[in-house]
Amino acid sequence: MTTHDLFGARQQLKADSIGSVSYYSLPRLEAGGAANVSRLPYTIKILLESLLRNCDNNVITQEHVLSVANWQPQGARYEIPYKPARVILQDFTGVPALVDLAAMRDAMRQLGGDPKKINPLIPCDLVIDHSVQVDYFGKSNALLLNETVEFQRNAERYEFLKWGQSAFRNLRVVPPSTGIVHQVNLEYLAPVVFHNKDKNVCYPDSCVGTDSHTPMINGLGVLGWGVGGIEAEAVMLDQPIYMLVPDVVGIKLTGMLAPGVTATDLVLRITELCRSFGVVGKFVEFYGAGLSNLSIPDRATLSNMAPEQGSTVSFFPIDDETLSYMRFSGRHDDLIDLAERYAKEQGLFRTDEMPDPEFTQTVELDLGTVEPSVAGPKRPQDRIDLSQVGPTYRQMLVEPSGIKGMGLFERDLERSGIVSRNNADEKITHGAVVIAAITSCTNTSNPSVMLAAGLVAKKALERGLKVKNYVKTSLAPGSLVVTEYLKQSGLLGYLEQLGFYLVGYGCTTCIGNSGPLDQAVEKAIVDNDLVVSAVLSGNRNFEGRVHPLTKTNYLASPPLVVAYALAGSTALDITREPLGEDKNGKPVYLKDIWPTPWEVAEVIRQFVTPEMFRERYADVFTGTQAWQEIEVSGTELYGWDENSTYIRKPPFFEALSKDRQSIQALKGLKVLALFGDSVTTDHISPAGQIAPGSPAAHYLLEHGVQQKDWNSYGSRRGNDQVMARGTFANIRIRNQLVIGVEDDATTDQPACGNDEVMSKDETEDRRVRNRRLPGVEGNITIYHPTGERMTFFDAAMKYKKAGIPLCILAGKEYGSGSSRDWAAKGPFMQGVKAVIAESYERIHRSNLIGMGILPLQFVNGESAKSLNLTGKETFAIDIGDNAKPQEVVNVSATATNGTVTTFKAVSRIDTPIEIQYYRDGGILRTVLKKLV
Repeated sequence: MTTHDLFGARQQLKADSIGSVSYYSLPRLEAGGAANVSRLPYTIKILLESLLRNCDNNVITQEHVLSVANWQPQGARYEIPYKPARVILQDFTGVPALVDLAAMRDAMRQLGGDPKKINPLIPCDLVIDHSVQVDYFGKSNALLLNETVEFQRNAERYEFLKWGQSAFRNLRVVPPSTGIVHQVNLEYLAPVVFHNKDKNVCYPDSCVGTDSHTPMINGLGVLGWGVGGIEAEAVMLDQPIYMLVPDVVGIKLTGMLAPGVTATDLVLRITELCRSFGVVGKFVEFYGAGLSNLSIPDRATLSNMAPEQGSTVSFFPIDDETLSYMRFSGRHDDLIDLAERYAKEQGLFRTDEMPDPEFTQTVELDLGTVEPSVAGPKRPQDRIDLSQVGPTYRQMLVEPSGIKGMGLFERDLERSGIVSRNNADEKITHGAVVIAAITSCTNTSNPSVMLAAGLVAKKALERGLKVKNYVKTSLAPGSLVVTEYLKQSGLLGYLEQLGFYLVGYGCTTCIGNSGPLDQAVEKAIVDNDLVVSAVLSGNRNFEGRVHPLTKTNYLASPPLVVAYALAGSTALDITREPLGEDKNGKPVYLKDIWPTPWEVAEVIRQFVTPEMFRERYADVFTGTQAWQEIEVSGTELYGWDENSTYIRKPPFFEALSKDRQSIQALKGLKVLALFGDSVTTDHISPAGQIAPGSPAAHYLLEHGVQQKDWNSYGSRRGNDQVMARGTFANIRIRNQLVIGVEDDATTDQPACGNDEVMSKDETEDRRVRNRRLPGVEGNITIYHPTGERMTFFDAAMKYKKAGIPLCILAGKEYGSGSSRDWAAKGPFMQGVKAVIAESYERIHRSNLIGMGILPLQFVNGESAKSLNLTGKETFAIDIGDNAKPQEVVNVSATATNGTVTTFKAVSRIDTPIEIQYYRDGGILRTVLKKLV
């Protein structure tokens, strides 16, 4: 007897639009005596519905259903197999995912199986949005010029994606120049309630995505989160996600935002709150009457930054605001009717009067206490009140290098240069804003902040203000709808007069596709060794991500991006000091050009209409003429081109056997890198520019690719040879093997390129501040057998040739940031077998196991530092064929003098299925063996 029969869960729902449709009733499950389902958090209800609907008493059992139905706020957490409704990808992560699937088809044939089994079995959408770069800006034809270069650079990638669209069923591709993946998902793709027409059954829309900001769709009441590309590929092949049922943290919102405070300010406050509260690996769910004072775009802005907050999801239940947004965004009336009826029948519809769900933990925030702010200079969780940015900037410059400080000397603070550009000379100093970018799905999906930016531009021009000549301005709206309402309102023209011309439709500056600075600006920065800033309306500001020359990067709302472009400096207190002078020489302050909420609301009322959404998304899959002209073959297997520098057959399925593999102890491990805290996936596998002189640059030059055509690491993710060379190639990564104590204490090299020899006091100051010596930052490690300094890749290849396996030592939050599977694939290709860290970010831990790399965690209170590990030791890890999830294993580290340090570490193979993944050498190898 199935669970459905046992509880009579399958019911019929009457909808005006589609007649009678089946669904699996949570209230009927509760009436059948399963549990008090109505008290559950909404996110847990959605997980429960998926288990109930997919229960087959094989992969998903009655025990799985009942265990989640009986979820307790403080109860034990157990593993479940979860099946989302669909998968969403972007091209930086989607290309390697499809490359893997194409390689799996080859492997399937070699193993005697049917290649067609390697095919998405659930709906998948891929949005091409990460490839456009801001090469051209500040001119009316910047959009066309950037699009032209984009297609020239990415021709091979786009041909491959078009092949994938024709070769794989259930895969739709949204072409370039359409919008940002999460904004397209919010405005068009997400149905809120999914109607499977083949089975005539409806259920909550849910998704996983190969981008960490997939939770943006949580703002619309859709449960979605980011996973690694390798995990998403398994889901596409109808494999469940095996996950521990999460803790759910409830954040109660009360009150309403004060005038002048934006949704961006709220999200930065929530990010700070969540990081201090501790929500890593947990679901966050918002509740309380304050939700009714937040629009869906405001909620989506907040949900977008779930990974910065540390949570898996940041969820808002379906309510009247959800239905209003569906109408606002041009969804069909039939879909809105189904969503309302279904959500109310299932107990998934929220009202202010309903009892609060029971949560693991709760925290409360009065929206009225949120203040204008930015986040930076290196992490999105480091919120700063807007009034404190300028006053603390110079102080930050002389603080020790690390999470916030820059490590300059006091004598360095007065350095400056002159930028001669556009027939004008402009003084440039520390803190100069050289990039001001309205970009990223976080904010561009929100009409209130986008139109506020236009109003700031209008008021600034009316007062005679202009942008400094060293500021690179750009406008990359997340969809064609944004351009339409900016045009209709007349505000686009004002933004353009300040230099904010359209540059493309995609994730530009936020992903590192900021393009080059003007040569005169770069020269002034480099010649005078200036610490300069980028201000962007994005979600990521990690070191080396936005641009190699911007060492301080700030996240801000779109109107504040415009304000900082006018001010020209983050060392200026724009809340008190004037942004500039008007035509009469009188000072103009931020308050003089900041729009009221009522002004913004009136523009939205007049110029943002459902018809805009319907018209702009009517041909969303058609693409431009350039996309339509791409020709591809309709072959079942992909025709790999040995000469391609973009798309190569990866080595991940070589030597794959159908036989059971054994887990062996790891011995003779040398340390490739010793890292501190907050090493991000950007540090491990950068997405931005390929540096001259790097191993990836040498590879491309050897293959006849000129520097102008190198493109970015992100665009080259279909080529394993480039990506292996780009692993740990971030220009700001700090490998403590290189910056040993003896280096800091004894060096007599000058700081910051000065020719003078430092005094004894300055040498001590240098040691304490961990200053920027040549080789301290960037792509460099120690090859232990000889003590030579070389790039990570070159050292890794020497180790591989010698048959020496590698490991990595790290601090807290290892692998934070983007859901970047190459941050696991790259170390795998460099020969890394294990990582020992103080803690991990969720997605990266999963990705490591997905590539057969063992993640170990120091026991509480211990670290590489507390154990006096230098990274010069040889490691052995006592793990065997009877390995268990989260078991404590013995680790030994033998120093060069023969001294042995032994310690215990926790295996972060968290679930039984992950044991199998590790045993097989990775999740895709497990899936392939099952399919064969």
